[in-house]
Amino acid sequence: MVLRRRRALAAALTVLAVAAPALTSCSGAAADQVNFAVDGALSTYNTNTVTGAASAGPQAFARVLTGFSLHGPDGQVLADYDFGSTSVVGREPLIVDYQIADNAVYSDGKPITCDDMVLTWAAQSGRYPGFNAASQAGYIDVAGIECQPGQKRARVNFLPNRGVVDYAQLFTATSLMPSHVLGDQLGIDVAATLQGGDPAAIARVAEAWNTAWDLKPGMDAEALKRFPSSGPYRIDSVLPEGAVVLAANDRWWGAKPITKRIVVWPRGVDVQDRVNAGSFHVVDVATGSSGTLTTPDDYQRTDIASGGIEQLIFAAQGPLAEQPARRAVALCTPRDVIARNAGLPISNSRLNPAGEDAYSVTEAAAEGGQFSVANPEAARAALNGAPLTVRMAYQAPNPRLAATIAAIATACGAAGITVQDVTNESTGPQALRDGQTDVLVASTGGAVGSGSTGSSAMDAYALHTGNGNNLAGYSNPQVDGIIAALAVTTDPKEFSRLLADA
Repeated sequence: MVLRRRRALAAALTVLAVAAPALTSCSGAAADQVNFAVDGALSTYNTNTVTGAASAGPQAFARVLTGFSLHGPDGQVLADYDFGSTSVVGREPLIVDYQIADNAVYSDGKPITCDDMVLTWAAQSGRYPGFNAASQAGYIDVAGIECQPGQKRARVNFLPNRGVVDYAQLFTATSLMPSHVLGDQLGIDVAATLQGGDPAAIARVAEAWNTAWDLKPGMDAEALKRFPSSGPYRIDSVLPEGAVVLAANDRWWGAKPITKRIVVWPRGVDVQDRVNAGSFHVVDVATGSSGTLTTPDDYQRTDIASGGIEQLIFAAQGPLAEQPARRAVALCTPRDVIARNAGLPISNSRLNPAGEDAYSVTEAAAEGGQFSVANPEAARAALNGAPLTVRMAYQAPNPRLAATIAAIATACGAAGITVQDVTNESTGPQALRDGQTDVLVASTGGAVGSGSTGSSAMDAYALHTGNGNNLAGYSNPQVDGIIAALAVTTDPKEFSRLLADA
């Protein structure tokens, strides 16, 4: 099972623990079924939306929706040659050719084509309003895609001087959604519609992309036809408890999976009881999200550094819309206490995950020191002595984050700031956007897990103007320029200079 401890107000860590019976040697036989617990919601198949990116979908569906690459065990990007291949045919501007495997088909028998790439780019490029995409990173720099609808080959042309270093992060696992599902639903050719540029038609595609793949407990077989797989596993059913049952995909053209059935259990289950009973084989959760989780002797447990930064994400509206109120809350937040309870150092990183030690000194902002310990006097002064009530929430259950909010409430109370824990079952990025809470305690983009792509340059877009997972609505032209420059910078010295300027 994985217990993942993230950075938040502090650096972060992940704990991996696996029950021995779920493991096999090269010559051993695999279990017929693996029960896999995560601490996020499983509310959508589309992990590219704001809600989807902050969910457990990236964990659950990485081998259900495949792409030209996937993330390895250490977060590195690995080419997925079963899916297809890429080749760089131009450097300035950057031009990349993509070839989808000839025998690549969805679990419903429909071919995987470059139409899916066109949809992915259109949804995340920022050019077409209506798509509720989490991030534009990389896709915003694509000038266009040469794709004949229905074909398996595409050429991706990047804008001049926008040779994205991490272009391998594009069109990766979970990013390519089955465009033919939307085509059948809307009665259109999706790729041709997007290439045609009609705003009204594209708006219909955007609305469908946002919602067509929402997951509901107890979905029937007819509804599940909208969820075809492009990987070794497919969605077989969604249990009444919200767990998603994955079964081996008979149409998968690569190596067949040994384990035939995986049940992914979302947040809300009693992890400790099920671990004690031996019914959970793998658990991938943030440390503390299930309390002080004790693993039996027959589990293998590993602590793994997380790429995200756990943080207070302020709503763009409400009592924290203005800078003095935000500053006051920051000044009375006991980051030292929170970090000590997590067993991790405080992170002052802004655009770069603190786990990347080569750059951590560069970006350890000096001004961060004034926010390391609670300073109620300074917080009160920032508000000119006026009282303030702030609602905070987190994706529950998570005992550690409950304790975090309690610690903030105690420290800020001395400054005349009342902190209310308003966490409920609907807490998440959308709740922050809808004004149901003033602060979301979460990792990058509101994620329960790290929320990281594995690339600091890509993650930095969470603070770029107009990016979907920029939940606080932060906007700074200078920072936007730095983020854009980081995406195309290969020189470590220049990378460090840009971080220092942020």
